[in-house]
Amino acid sequence: MTQIDQAVDIREGEELDISAVDQFMKKAIPGLEGQPSIKQYPGGASNLTYQVDYGDQSYVLRRPPFGKIAKSAHDMLREARVMEALKPVYPYVPNIVAICDDHSVLGCDFYVMERLKGIILRQDFPKDLELSAEDTRKLCLNVIDKLVDLHTVDAKAAGLDKLGKGAGYVQRQIGGWSDRFRKARTDDVGDFEEVMAWLNDKMPDDIAQVVIHNDYRFDNVVLNPDNPFEVIGVLDWEMATIGDPLMDLGNSLAYWIEADDEGPFQMLRRQPTHRPGMLTRKEVVDYYMEKSGFRAEKFDFYEIYGLFRLAVIIQQIYYRFYHGQTKDKRFAAFGHAANYLEKRCQRLISESTL
Repeated sequence: MTQIDQAVDIREGEELDISAVDQFMKKAIPGLEGQPSIKQYPGGASNLTYQVDYGDQSYVLRRPPFGKIAKSAHDMLREARVMEALKPVYPYVPNIVAICDDHSVLGCDFYVMERLKGIILRQDFPKDLELSAEDTRKLCLNVIDKLVDLHTVDAKAAGLDKLGKGAGYVQRQIGGWSDRFRKARTDDVGDFEEVMAWLNDKMPDDIAQVVIHNDYRFDNVVLNPDNPFEVIGVLDWEMATIGDPLMDLGNSLAYWIEADDEGPFQMLRRQPTHRPGMLTRKEVVDYYMEKSGFRAEKFDFYEIYGLFRLAVIIQQIYYRFYHGQTKDKRFAAFGHAANYLEKRCQRLISESTL
């Protein structure tokens, strides 16, 4: 059995009030005894995720980051309610155990869910998971299949059809992310104006209106430790909504770094898409379109949008670091990353035939 994903020591400045967590947990979950052990998951640069253990009973607590955050961002209550609605029709969603909107507990909204004990593929495969190129391909296809499955969920039957704002999703995304970038820009990062103008000019109509995850990556997928080809969970539903499926795929491909990509892009890699047997970005798009039935003649717009959106997310995090709102040293080089992504977008724009 491959090593199960584990939490680690809590980062400085992101500690939780153990007594407050304990009181809340014991009130929400009858039968808990003793004092909790709390650790933190190392992945993620946005919401904070903790493992809360009472003996052999294990839970996961999700809360927003510390520091000043945008009013509409990191909505824990929305994320939990989306998960509750989606669970009956998309079984890979973890069960929600408790939701807290009382800020006297931890100073924020948060929720507690079941812990799915499994493998999470982060930057590299775990040391005890060795897959051949053929098996890696099989795993890769299974993970893409779960995105296709999500995009075929009947949103109305799940009561999620009102989650989005209707037609015009693509337009709202380009306008919204452009606005967010301008608000989060720091003096040491490019202005992205050429990229934003191109995206605004080349916007297609929505392909469809479906349930989308908006952050679908290998490190948000949980694999069965006894059968690492089997997906048993999909995590991080903060940005899930009703929207365009190809925009969702474009978001995922921004993280899909191949073995022969240039050095600066390799430095952004946070999932093992460089392994022999992994599909290329083009193969992912072709496979997805064939399986899902959602098609576009050219994928340029969605690829560049995904990279731009990633740059905005990185810049929003860097803005917090730049202004001393977080001390997390992982974020120190995020300004360089945003600058690289601007150049990558500009190059793809110059090569595009759209």
